[in-house]
Formats: sequence, C-alpha cells, structure tokens
Amino acid sequence: MKGADANVGDLIKVKLAKEEIEGMLLDSPEPGIVLVKLKSGYNVGVDRSNILDIKVVKKTEKAEKKEEKFELSHKKPIIDLIMTGGTISSSLDSKTGAVKWLTSPSELFKFYPDIFELADIRIINPFMKASENMNYEDWQKIAKLAVKSLNEDNVKGVIITHGTDFLHYTSAALSFMIKNLNKPVVLTYSQRSTDRGSSDAELNLYCAAKMALSDVAEVTLVGHANSADDFCYALPGAKTRKMHASRRDTFKAINSSPIAKISKKDIEIFRSYNKRNSKKAELDSSFEENVALVKFYPGQSPEILNYYAKNGFRGIVIEMSGLGHVLTEGGKNWVPVIRELVKKGIFICAAPQTLYGRLDPLVYSPGRELEKAGVIYLKDILPETALVKLGYCIAKSKNPQEVKQLLLTNLAGEYNERLGSEFIC
Repeated sequence: MKGADANVGDLIKVKLAKEEIEGMLLDSPEPGIVLVKLKSGYNVGVDRSNILDIKVVKKTEKAEKKEEKFELSHKKPIIDLIMTGGTISSSLDSKTGAVKWLTSPSELFKFYPDIFELADIRIINPFMKASENMNYEDWQKIAKLAVKSLNEDNVKGVIITHGTDFLHYTSAALSFMIKNLNKPVVLTYSQRSTDRGSSDAELNLYCAAKMALSDVAEVTLVGHANSADDFCYALPGAKTRKMHASRRDTFKAINSSPIAKISKKDIEIFRSYNKRNSKKAELDSSFEENVALVKFYPGQSPEILNYYAKNGFRGIVIEMSGLGHVLTEGGKNWVPVIRELVKKGIFICAAPQTLYGRLDPLVYSPGRELEKAGVIYLKDILPETALVKLGYCIAKSKNPQEVKQLLLTNLAGEYNERLGSEFIC
C-alpha cells in the first residue's frame, strides 16, 4: 500500500480499486483498518490491504492550548448556562470519531459565537452525562442550580443543555420541582454534532438564548420546528416528547401546542403564559425513586406488577390502551392483582400508549372495572411525565388520598382540560 504522512485529524483521500473515499482520518482501534469520518458525519472503516493510495488533502490545524479568558461585560444581560452533556455540549474528537465535552466559555465561543452577542454567558457545569445515565438526583441538582440562578437579580434567564433521548423526563421534572417561576428556564439540545453541516446546535442555542431573555417565565424546551434552519419552537416542559430518532425537529408538543415561535429576528408568542415577575423561585425537589413505568402488551402476565411490589416500589404507571384498558379476563386477568396492590398502599396509575387523546375508563366495562379496582386515570398525560409526577407526588404526603388528589391536579400544565382536533397527530 502506498501512503502519505497522514496524521489523525487530517483530511485524506483514500484510493481503492473502484472508488475514492474522502474524509477525516480517525484513530482506529484496529491496526489493519483505516478509519475515516465522511462529510456526512458517518464513520467508515477500510481494510488496509484494499487501499491503493492515501493522499493528504489538508493537514489538521493544531489546537491552541491557550485558554481565552472570558469576563462579563457588565453591559449585556446575563444568562446562566447549565451544561449537563449531550451532543450540543460536545465537539468532534478526531482520535475516536466520537465527541468530547465542551466545558469552558472559550470552547463554547468557538462554536456558538452569536449567543455571546446577545448576552454575557456564565457557564455552570454540575456534571457531563449522556441523558440515559441521568436519574432523579441529577434532576434535583439541575433544579437547585436553576433556582439559585433565578433568584439572582442580575440573571435574566437560565439555559440547560442536555442530551435528547431522555430530555423530556428532565423537562417534566423541572416543571414540577421549580415553584413560583419568575424567569425563563429553557432546555435545549442538538440531534447532530457541530462537525456536521446539518448540525442543529447553533440555531437551537441561539433561539434558546432569545427565549431566556424573553418575558416568558416558563419551563420550555427549545429546538428546531422543522427540517429547515428557519426557526425554533418553544414547547411546554411537561407536554413535550421526543418523537423521532434523528430528525432535527424531533420534539413535539403532545395534546398541546408550542408557546412561541423563535427566529433570529424575533419571537412570536402563540398563547398565554406565565410572565416574568418579581417572585422568589422555590425549590420543591423531593422525589420517591421507587416508581416504575410498565408498558402493557397483549397476553402479558400481571406478575410483573408483583415483581415491583416485592422489591419495595411504591407506585407503578401502566401504559394502557388509548381509553385505558389492560387484560381483564381469563387466567392473566390484571384486575385481582391491581386490587391487592392498591389495598397494600401501592399507587397504580394509567397513562395512554396512544399519546394523543385522553384516557376514559367509563366508555367500556374493562375501564370501569379497573377504576373500581383502584387505578388512577391520569387523563391525557404523557407516560414519561406520569412517571415523574408519580415520584414527585408520593414524596409529598403519606396520606393516600392527598397523593391521589395531587396526581389528579394540574400542577405544571401536564393536563390539557380541552382537547380539540388541533391536537391530533
């Protein structure tokens, strides 16, 4: 094999018998494989024995080691940026072909200089995690930091950067855990990394900054509204869900609507909202971790419920059919098991698998039977929000009736009391 003096990070052209591959040379875990990051963002491995030639198209620029100091201008509004991880808080690592965390103002400025024109950015970095590695303790940490920032007079708003996959759990948790919201709390993300031409990171973060400076004192999730780079939506924190693996407009408001449309030019408000005010934000983050989310499928044994009961769980959300049914006849009837667990003080709640629409146990006899057995029907709530709310409410009281009342109360916009045709998928 002919080759050039190529180093990791160089733009190279690999000549094969029938094609040429151009991309960034990565550090390969296998000595016999040349690993290349294509312009599309995907990695491809090529067997060295099949390579006729390698040419260096462009040498990588050595990164500056010097860390640029960022100081507040005292002329712009201040936004506190809580960085928790995710693709938006990362950049390409040429050694692995994966991404590495951005944790300093200078690193952030390199990729997102426009937000520094809007405001002075103070970075708060409690941890850096992929969202699947987070838990309720992380939600509590974020909520505590957000409340601290919200109660500082010179801070105009808070942005939280986060991984996409389980972002809607965090947005729901913050919707419950932050009381007397006085300024905007904005969660944002990116589906595609900064090295890709199709990255959504820059627009999402810029629109999040504009939302953080707005008059909308709500927990919102800001991201691409469509597949183009035109504008973003601000979506309600407790009514939003990730709906696509890779689309940039993956997050959708379910049984609800966007609060605002944000572009680089302006913000268009669609509906009523909690306005910026002089209240003191409060932290209310107690949480019962022993709660579970169970998805019912045809023929499923109710024994799964006993498993959670035996392991000390205090509440279970069951994803039921659209109106709220599970198996209610035959040898695998769920009703007797549910009735016994409710008698033991375990909360059994229903959320809809269909996502859109509302549970209604009164339409057919299986629903009426399940409600009589003690199932708490959580209206049009999202299953993920239901799990978060259940853990939050159980931690509030030892009185079952008080917990049930809290579960059925619209605490953070998790219920929409009126569903029209505009909320159909």
